[in-house]
Amino acid sequence: MNIYDTLAKLHITLPPVSVPAAAYVPFVQTGNLVFLSGHLAKQDGKVWVGQFGKDISVDDGKLAARNVAIDLLGTLHAATGGDLNRVKRIVKLMSLVNSTGGFTEHHLVTNGASELIGQVFGAEVGAHARSAFGVAQIPLGACVEIEMIAELA
Repeated sequence: MNIYDTLAKLHITLPPVSVPAAAYVPFVQTGNLVFLSGHLAKQDGKVWVGQFGKDISVDDGKLAARNVAIDLLGTLHAATGGDLNRVKRIVKLMSLVNSTGGFTEHHLVTNGASELIGQVFGAEVGAHARSAFGVAQIPLGACVEIEMIAELA
Protein backbone atom coordinates (compact mmCIF):
# COMPACT_ATOMS: atom_id res chain seq x y z
CA MET A 1 0.00 0.00 0.00
CA ASN A 2 1.36 3.41 -0.97
CA ILE A 3 0.56 6.03 1.68
CA TYR A 4 0.32 8.80 -0.92
CA ASP A 5 -2.32 6.88 -2.90
CA THR A 6 -4.32 6.52 0.31
CA LEU A 7 -3.98 10.25 1.04
CA ALA A 8 -5.18 11.05 -2.48
CA LYS A 9 -8.23 8.79 -2.05
CA LEU A 10 -9.02 10.64 1.19
CA HIS A 11 -8.60 14.00 -0.62
CA ILE A 12 -5.81 15.00 1.77
CA THR A 13 -3.05 17.38 0.74
CA LEU A 14 -0.19 17.48 3.20
CA PRO A 15 0.60 20.93 4.58
CA PRO A 16 4.16 22.19 4.94
CA VAL A 17 5.82 22.00 8.35
CA SER A 18 4.57 24.79 10.58
CA VAL A 19 7.10 27.26 11.90
CA PRO A 20 7.41 26.78 15.68
CA ALA A 21 5.79 29.53 17.75
CA ALA A 22 8.31 29.21 20.61
CA ALA A 23 11.72 27.75 21.49
CA TYR A 24 11.44 24.23 20.06
CA VAL A 25 11.81 22.28 16.82
CA PRO A 26 8.98 20.55 14.89
CA PHE A 27 10.50 17.08 15.29
CA VAL A 28 13.51 15.21 16.65
CA GLN A 29 14.77 11.84 15.46
CA THR A 30 16.76 9.52 17.70
CA GLY A 31 17.57 6.12 16.30
CA ASN A 32 14.51 4.92 14.37
CA LEU A 33 12.06 6.97 16.44
CA VAL A 34 10.73 10.37 15.42
CA PHE A 35 9.12 12.59 18.07
CA LEU A 36 6.79 15.25 16.66
CA SER A 37 6.12 18.32 18.76
CA GLY A 38 2.56 19.17 19.68
CA HIS A 39 0.45 20.60 16.86
CA LEU A 40 -2.52 22.88 17.52
CA ALA A 41 -5.93 22.45 15.94
CA LYS A 42 -6.57 24.88 13.07
CA GLN A 43 -9.65 25.85 11.12
CA ASP A 44 -9.36 27.89 7.94
CA GLY A 45 -5.65 28.45 8.63
CA LYS A 46 -6.19 29.94 12.10
CA VAL A 47 -5.94 28.39 15.56
CA TRP A 48 -9.25 26.65 16.34
CA VAL A 49 -10.16 28.22 19.67
CA GLY A 50 -12.62 26.68 22.09
CA GLN A 51 -13.18 24.79 25.30
CA PHE A 52 -15.06 21.50 25.49
CA GLY A 53 -17.91 21.51 27.95
CA LYS A 54 -18.39 25.22 27.25
CA ASP A 55 -18.47 26.28 23.60
CA ILE A 56 -17.40 23.43 21.30
CA SER A 57 -19.07 20.07 20.59
CA VAL A 58 -17.51 16.61 20.56
CA ASP A 59 -18.29 16.30 16.82
CA ASP A 60 -16.45 19.57 16.10
CA GLY A 61 -13.65 18.32 18.35
CA LYS A 62 -13.28 15.14 16.32
CA LEU A 63 -12.91 17.29 13.20
CA ALA A 64 -10.38 19.51 14.98
CA ALA A 65 -8.37 16.44 16.04
CA ARG A 66 -8.53 15.09 12.47
CA ASN A 67 -7.16 18.42 11.23
CA VAL A 68 -4.32 18.16 13.74
CA ALA A 69 -3.54 14.65 12.44
CA ILE A 70 -3.24 16.03 8.90
CA ASP A 71 -0.76 18.66 10.14
CA LEU A 72 1.16 15.96 11.99
CA LEU A 73 1.33 13.93 8.77
CA GLY A 74 2.81 16.96 6.99
CA THR A 75 5.51 17.20 9.64
CA LEU A 76 6.10 13.44 9.58
CA HIS A 77 6.47 13.64 5.80
CA ALA A 78 9.30 16.15 6.32
CA ALA A 79 10.83 14.05 9.10
CA THR A 80 10.97 11.00 6.81
CA GLY A 81 12.83 12.93 4.13
CA GLY A 82 9.67 13.11 2.05
CA ASP A 83 8.62 9.46 2.15
CA LEU A 84 5.81 8.45 4.52
CA ASN A 85 6.19 4.91 3.20
CA ARG A 86 9.23 4.71 5.52
CA VAL A 87 6.92 4.72 8.54
CA LYS A 88 7.14 1.30 10.17
CA ARG A 89 4.72 2.07 13.00
CA ILE A 90 2.82 4.93 14.55
CA VAL A 91 3.86 4.32 18.15
CA LYS A 92 1.85 6.84 20.17
CA LEU A 93 -0.39 9.90 20.09
CA MET A 94 -0.75 12.18 23.08
CA SER A 95 -3.75 14.49 22.97
CA LEU A 96 -4.44 17.53 25.13
CA VAL A 97 -8.08 18.59 25.08
CA ASN A 98 -8.96 22.09 26.31
CA SER A 99 -11.92 21.39 28.56
CA THR A 100 -13.94 22.37 31.58
CA GLY A 101 -13.64 20.30 34.74
CA GLY A 102 -16.89 18.47 34.04
CA PHE A 103 -16.07 17.38 30.47
CA THR A 104 -15.30 13.65 30.27
CA GLU A 105 -15.22 12.78 26.55
CA HIS A 106 -11.59 13.57 25.73
CA HIS A 107 -11.19 10.10 24.24
CA LEU A 108 -14.00 10.73 21.76
CA VAL A 109 -12.45 14.02 20.61
CA THR A 110 -9.07 12.32 20.14
CA ASN A 111 -10.68 9.58 18.05
CA GLY A 112 -10.76 12.10 15.19
CA ALA A 113 -6.96 11.86 14.97
CA SER A 114 -6.65 8.17 15.76
CA GLU A 115 -9.23 7.14 13.17
CA LEU A 116 -7.51 9.14 10.42
CA ILE A 117 -4.09 7.70 11.30
CA GLY A 118 -5.63 4.21 11.08
CA GLN A 119 -7.17 5.00 7.68
CA VAL A 120 -3.92 6.38 6.28
CA PHE A 121 -1.50 3.73 7.55
CA GLY A 122 -3.79 0.71 7.93
CA ALA A 123 -4.44 -1.45 10.97
CA GLU A 124 -0.94 -2.87 11.34
CA VAL A 125 1.16 0.30 11.01
CA GLY A 126 -1.45 2.80 12.18
CA ALA A 127 -2.58 1.10 15.41
CA HIS A 128 -1.00 3.11 18.21
CA ALA A 129 -0.88 3.64 21.94
CA ARG A 130 -2.60 6.82 23.06
CA SER A 131 -3.21 9.20 25.93
CA ALA A 132 -5.94 11.83 26.01
CA PHE A 133 -5.91 14.45 28.75
CA GLY A 134 -8.26 17.24 29.70
CA VAL A 135 -6.41 20.46 30.45
CA ALA A 136 -7.52 23.89 31.64
CA GLN A 137 -5.90 25.70 28.71
CA ILE A 138 -3.75 25.13 25.62
CA PRO A 139 -1.48 27.76 23.98
CA LEU A 140 -3.40 30.43 22.05
CA GLY A 141 -6.69 29.03 23.37
CA ALA A 142 -6.60 26.08 20.94
CA CYS A 143 -9.22 23.40 21.53
CA VAL A 144 -6.84 20.46 20.89
CA GLU A 145 -3.09 19.85 20.77
CA ILE A 146 -1.63 16.49 19.72
CA GLU A 147 1.89 15.12 19.52
CA MET A 148 3.08 11.92 17.83
CA ILE A 149 5.84 9.33 18.06
CA ALA A 150 6.58 7.21 14.97
CA GLU A 151 9.08 4.48 14.15
CA LEU A 152 10.84 4.55 10.78
CA ALA A 153 12.10 1.60 8.80
